[in-house]
Amino acid sequence: MTKRTSAKYKIDRRMGENIWGRPKSPVNRREYGPGQHGQRRKGKMSDFGLQLRAKQKLKGYYGDLTEKQFRRIYGEAERVKGDTGENLIGLLERRLDAVVYRAKFVPTVFAARQFVNHGHVLVNGKRVNIPSYRVKEGDVIEVRDRSKQLASVLEAVSLAERDVPDYLEVDHSKMTATFVRTPGLGDVPYAVVMEPNLVVEYYAKN
Repeated sequence: MTKRTSAKYKIDRRMGENIWGRPKSPVNRREYGPGQHGQRRKGKMSDFGLQLRAKQKLKGYYGDLTEKQFRRIYGEAERVKGDTGENLIGLLERRLDAVVYRAKFVPTVFAARQFVNHGHVLVNGKRVNIPSYRVKEGDVIEVRDRSKQLASVLEAVSLAERDVPDYLEVDHSKMTATFVRTPGLGDVPYAVVMEPNLVVEYYAKN
């Protein structure tokens, strides 16, 4: 099981935004945060608060990664040439669970982690059960034959609120996806505004 199946809706409410764009998000009904202090009036957020929130939002979006995991990915983004924020988004989108979610093989990013963990996914014909596995340009990701008729897979394919981004070539009749290229921030179909530049600022100071 994923570590967050029961608490994922709290992430939305903690952020005060429907970060995955789901129709069932509790933010659609209650804009205040969870818990007994959730309805307190919010003051103006400090720069540190804004940076921390940007980091928590991005971490939460990809299945609520641990701080250790996220920090390691950030460290890699920093070492690569180019804009660190753009590099960070590219590395996150190359995670196998993110690609499975983007290809609409599963309904949520949490389901994607579980789907990969349980061995339902092949990369270039070989089974890979590590959600953080990093795909490369040209890799073919496929749902294995025995899993193609699972109810969750059939449900995900029919979801109207999500489109497959153009850095993936997806064939839902065969349940295959080719990772065409590493995306930048502007290519990724986030339901809310993500601010990797604030994440860079956060780690630069902490």
